[in-house]
Amino acid sequence: MNTASRTSLILPLTIACAMFMEGIDSTVIATSLPVIAQDIHESPIALKLALTSYLVSLAVFIPISSWVADRFGSRTVFRSAMWVFILGSVLCGFSQSLEHFVGARFLQGMGGAMMMPVGRVVLMRSVEKHELVRVMSYLTMPALLGPVLGPPIGGFITTYFDWRWIFFINVPICLLGLYMAGRYVPQLFAEERHPLDVKGFVLTSIGFSTLTLGLATAGQHMLSPLASGINVLVGVIALALYVRHERQTETPLLSFKFLRVITYRTSVLGGSFYRMGVGALPFLLPLMLQLGFGFSALQSGLMTCSSAIAAIGIKTQAARLLRKHGFRKVLIWNTWLACAMFGIYGLFTPSTPYLVILSLLFVGGFFRSLQFTALNAMAFSDIEKQNMGHASALSFVTDQLALSAGITIAAYVLELSVRFHGNHPLAANDFRWAFVVVGLIAASSYLMLVRLPPDAGAAVSGAITEENKDELNAS
Repeated sequence: MNTASRTSLILPLTIACAMFMEGIDSTVIATSLPVIAQDIHESPIALKLALTSYLVSLAVFIPISSWVADRFGSRTVFRSAMWVFILGSVLCGFSQSLEHFVGARFLQGMGGAMMMPVGRVVLMRSVEKHELVRVMSYLTMPALLGPVLGPPIGGFITTYFDWRWIFFINVPICLLGLYMAGRYVPQLFAEERHPLDVKGFVLTSIGFSTLTLGLATAGQHMLSPLASGINVLVGVIALALYVRHERQTETPLLSFKFLRVITYRTSVLGGSFYRMGVGALPFLLPLMLQLGFGFSALQSGLMTCSSAIAAIGIKTQAARLLRKHGFRKVLIWNTWLACAMFGIYGLFTPSTPYLVILSLLFVGGFFRSLQFTALNAMAFSDIEKQNMGHASALSFVTDQLALSAGITIAAYVLELSVRFHGNHPLAANDFRWAFVVVGLIAASSYLMLVRLPPDAGAAVSGAITEENKDELNAS
């Protein structure tokens, strides 16, 4: 196989192997949350910390992933990250308390923080811009098998065996990924190496972790109200100091200069509101189906995997839709369609026919996948190759923080509903407002998407617009 073929197929499939492992892990744990909570004697809502701790770990360590890969080589870092991830997975399987479980998930996040961005940057540095959408589709299609297989596998294991085994299934996947990475991931180094922004890393690490921990606990899980408040205050101060530091540093850990590019800014900031809504779904749906509707973990997993099946289907058509209509039109219309599904999910009741739930989850997955594909491709459409690593770091950080915020907000709404109804166990009616709230947050991304120019990202989408029609005809 020649070099071009390897880049266009084997390399993205190799990197997708790691994403497949992460995809299985995240959806497996979401399906098993009610059973895990019961086994470690915690409230199901408290298990949001297991989800947010992983995302916060990503946000903390992703900013240094580009520097570490440039310093030690992309292949070395990618393979080392896989070992860290599998160690965290094994420790999750042996956890006996919420504190241990959250700590193991944080360790998993450290591995994930290096796998995802390093793999993506390797691809972006290895392909031409006009191939970006196609290669991203190759990358995400195998990775999406994780969300397809994760829920039913997790549900089956949780229902018929022990939930701890859901974390041990990462071992054989990791071994396959390590073998492929050793053969096909290139050992890339930066042409110019900048010194690590140690002060920036310390400030962002403290800021992201303490702020999110304080908001996620809210004085109810693991921490007292005073401790939660102190964490929030420390986090705000640390992040404010980083904003000041970034303006005074030549090579900051997270550079905000890329936000001047409208396509990048809209994808990162505007897309964050959409990701908040999407981030809440893996938390809300399994809890609603199992605790609200009385489904088993296996039934719940079989239901929710339908969204991932639809997501794979749209990946094959995303490039065609973007080429025909352009980023702006696709994102605006798809935002309303995708966010409408959030409200529809809130209308589900225990008497809703299974086929109706399954069909609507499938349709929702179709719209959400198209939105993610378009946002991710547009983000880097106007970013130069040499800046891909730093731009990718900021993009990943905001993604993970948005997903974490969505889970936290959804959990708050559930807790308020439970208190309003007299502190009864979670019931179907408690989820209605949670879906409405996260849906409205996701829909607010429209306010930034509508400001995109008609030809936004045309170099990547290949869309024909009034602005580039004459140029294309002349050529």
